[in-house]
Amino acid sequence: MQAKQSLTLLAGLAITILAMTANATTRDYDAAWREYTASQTAREPAYTFPYATCFRVAALEYDLPESLLLAVARGESDFEATARSRANAHGVMQILWPGTAKHLGIHRLSDLYDPCTNIDAGARYLRELLDLYNGNVHLALAAYNYGPGRIARDGGIIPSGAAWYSGYIFRHLNYVLGDTTNGPGVPDTLYSSIGQSTLLTFGEPYRAAAFVDLLESESPDLNLDWFRRGTGEFEVVLTYADRAEFDDAARRLERSGFRLD
Repeated sequence: MQAKQSLTLLAGLAITILAMTANATTRDYDAAWREYTASQTAREPAYTFPYATCFRVAALEYDLPESLLLAVARGESDFEATARSRANAHGVMQILWPGTAKHLGIHRLSDLYDPCTNIDAGARYLRELLDLYNGNVHLALAAYNYGPGRIARDGGIIPSGAAWYSGYIFRHLNYVLGDTTNGPGVPDTLYSSIGQSTLLTFGEPYRAAAFVDLLESESPDLNLDWFRRGTGEFEVVLTYADRAEFDDAARRLERSGFRLD
């Protein structure tokens, strides 16, 4: 259940978003990931996600939390097996071709479009990065996004283009675990049955995040998320279980000063 909607913005919204971007405070995602590693890795996913068996097998094979793999997959491709980015990354886990793929023993581009092969490769690469960074998920994710050659093993100064990714995946982890404003999900609920409606598209991740923060501050009960798409753009989406929930969200948005057309 997916639909595209346009969001009519009232006067002053663009200035508000820019101001929020400039004044945004950065959460300590290194600490957040350490807390997750210490106490939450055994938690079960809140929904039944695509390719669930492939994720479960890969998590066991590489001694990784299933929820972490699911969070990376949701942030990278939203589980789209044929996803391709402008950076030439492919499949569910967005494996870079040819460099990372061949490093992982994949020598045919077409193999990256097999979901289980791709998930296995992504899990193997993430395991390799976690070992390289002594189990530090924050640094391993920065390297997954930016390449290990650009992320110092002691952390150092992480480039902003890599640092945002850790927080981005942490947000998707919250969804995977059901830690959202709408409360826990139901494990038997198919993820594919959850509707998505695109509100706005941004050219920078910081502005997408700021827009979500703005909407959530105005209407905390909205179920919002944002995704990096293959075009390099960042989409803010509203998620909903059915038409009634969508209509309720639309009314909440309108009361906050935004209108879905």
